[in-house]
Amino acid sequence: MQFGRTYEEFEVGAVYKHWPGKTVTEYDDHLFCLLTMNHHPLHMDTNYAENTTDFGRNVVVGNYIYSLLLGMSVPDVSGKAIANLEIESLRHVAPTFHGDTIYGETTVLDKTPSKSKNDRGIVHVETKGYKQDGTLVCVFRRKVMVPTETYIKERGGEQPGRPPVSHHPQPTPPRGDTSDSELKEQGK
Repeated sequence: MQFGRTYEEFEVGAVYKHWPGKTVTEYDDHLFCLLTMNHHPLHMDTNYAENTTDFGRNVVVGNYIYSLLLGMSVPDVSGKAIANLEIESLRHVAPTFHGDTIYGETTVLDKTPSKSKNDRGIVHVETKGYKQDGTLVCVFRRKVMVPTETYIKERGGEQPGRPPVSHHPQPTPPRGDTSDSELKEQGK
């Protein structure tokens, strides 16, 4: 299974459809809000959302949707990244509600070799998130520094730092119950 890409593997215009999608639960939304200290009642208070907002229900916090899409894109885009350099733009286009399923796709907009080091390059991508009905909910553009094939080879291959597979000796099969006389001989 591929996890990220080298600079050479990116093609301008390529579209990567991220799979699987993620159904957003109330728990996901509330946990993200609590972890990030975003206690806005639009996200946390059903009574408030039902009675005082245009949506009539809780709206999932937008930064969770962005984070979810960013995470979905890692196996296709930044799994081998040296660094995420820039989030150029971020737009929340439509609301997401508890129970919606988010799907993402990323388009390669451009790529340029590094000006300072020849073993890496910069990839410019745009990620879009859609609900299950095809409604566009989030769009962001970012720049990622990724390694070249040379960088990967010089640093130990596809999975640097992964421990080698160990070959443990086979366990000795049990001998069965130890008799009382054997225990006495062993001093137990």
